[in-house]
Amino acid sequence: MSNIKEYFSSVGQGIKSLVKGMQVTGKELVTPKITECYPENRDTLQISDRFRAELTLKYDAEGRHKCIGCGICQMNCPNGTIKLTTKMVELPDGKKKRKLDMYFYDLGSCTFCMLCVTTCPQDALEFSNDFEQAVFSRESLVKQLNYKPEVEDAPKPVAPASVDKPAGVAAKSDTSSTVEK
Repeated sequence: MSNIKEYFSSVGQGIKSLVKGMQVTGKELVTPKITECYPENRDTLQISDRFRAELTLKYDAEGRHKCIGCGICQMNCPNGTIKLTTKMVELPDGKKKRKLDMYFYDLGSCTFCMLCVTTCPQDALEFSNDFEQAVFSRESLVKQLNYKPEVEDAPKPVAPASVDKPAGVAAKSDTSSTVEK
């Protein structure tokens, strides 16, 4: 008798589950569908500001990036997406300073966890929301982020040293023209 009771109980649970599934399916049948006409609506397509697509270095108006080459982003990357190399340069005052040489980012292995952005002490990294990243080879997904030529700091003007000119030598006027870039 208990086998018959268990049988009808399991049939009842199966019918209850079937009805619940059909309710979900029926609800989806009557909801209006939204179709994106993607290639045609690129100009009006709204991408969320929080969407993470590609890591980029922040550049200021003068073309300088904020990255100091500390390597914290490289250390915090969980799967080795970021590789950077630094170089030592000598400043005009004789001191040595580490500067960023190459900053490579592998978009194909990035998990978009944003650990690199949140731990950067200089706030030099951000994710863009440029979602069109389709390429034909994985090698094309490895990108150099510091692609702009490095802008050198303008040398500080030095006070001219007084030079004694020999008597009878007239000072030449130097009329050099400057070319604007």
